[in-house]
Amino acid sequence: MIREPFETVIREDGTVELPMGIIAEAGLAVGSRIIAFSDGDGRIVLRREADAADDLLNGRPL
Repeated sequence: MIREPFETVIREDGTVELPMGIIAEAGLAVGSRIIAFSDGDGRIVLRREADAADDLLNGRPL
């Protein structure tokens, strides 16, 4: 089940707050190591660090 989108604001220091429900739904938890990258105009992707590294090592795109 995908939750409804959550509106947030980018703060002056660059931080963004995400609700725990979205974090948990993505299979992440407090302390999870993630990477962030731009996926085009207006889109930012967050990936588990281990998943991204595995994809890169096996020749798959992020």
